[in-house]
Amino acid sequence: MRRLLVLVLSALLASTGTAAADEQVVGGERASIEVNPWAVYLTDDRGALFCGGTIVAPAKVLTAAHCALGRSPADLRVVAGREDRHDREAGMSVTVSEIWIHKQYVSADEGEDVAVLTLKKALPYTPLPIAELSDRELYQPGTQLRALGWGRTSENGKTSRYLMQATVPVLPDDFCVDAYPQFVKTDMFCAGYEGGRIDTCQGDSGGPIVVAGKLVGVTSWGEGCARRGKPGVYVRLSRYAKDLHPIVDALPPVVTDP
Repeated sequence: MRRLLVLVLSALLASTGTAAADEQVVGGERASIEVNPWAVYLTDDRGALFCGGTIVAPAKVLTAAHCALGRSPADLRVVAGREDRHDREAGMSVTVSEIWIHKQYVSADEGEDVAVLTLKKALPYTPLPIAELSDRELYQPGTQLRALGWGRTSENGKTSRYLMQATVPVLPDDFCVDAYPQFVKTDMFCAGYEGGRIDTCQGDSGGPIVVAGKLVGVTSWGEGCARRGKPGVYVRLSRYAKDLHPIVDALPPVVTDP
């Protein structure tokens, strides 16, 4: 059986104490947090980064299910408004009160790789709207998307302290199926270049992929990073809009810090 280097690896390594999620988008460039105020990263209770996320409501962060599975709210922190992870004076680190994981989630490459974190207090940053079922044109092959995160610069490569972004085109579903036989067209899309070079990587899991002012995808899984013929695979977020709205739009409970 072909061995998949699923992006969940970063979350698993972080949970075992190995700081492998301290990384950036492959083939990307610096991104501004002022331009992308909804981009956040997740850390464990020791401050080790392991995944990304997106602010979708003042007290709600959307991420990948594989980033949240097996974790308790006490294990998580959401860091927002901080482009440079070394700049502890910038932005804020917020605790989590609740974790929602899609009830049908089993593994990233089977679909339903979505989770919502409810924060103990609202963030003062502009949320990003979620793509709806009617946004089919945003997933057309050739559409140029922006992926953001703090993930690896290359497979097993060096790390970066800054928010990065990369532009990748949506690829035809048939190409994705050829690359990954387990690819589920209704639940996923893939994006990147047939020759590789530019991609998301470990540490980018759960982070945003955006176009036209909407969150269209969540970084989910893939084989390696920026390999020829092995593009990144993302959650087709419009597919889950109906499931997500009751969670995202619900008012968070009032939590009093001890």
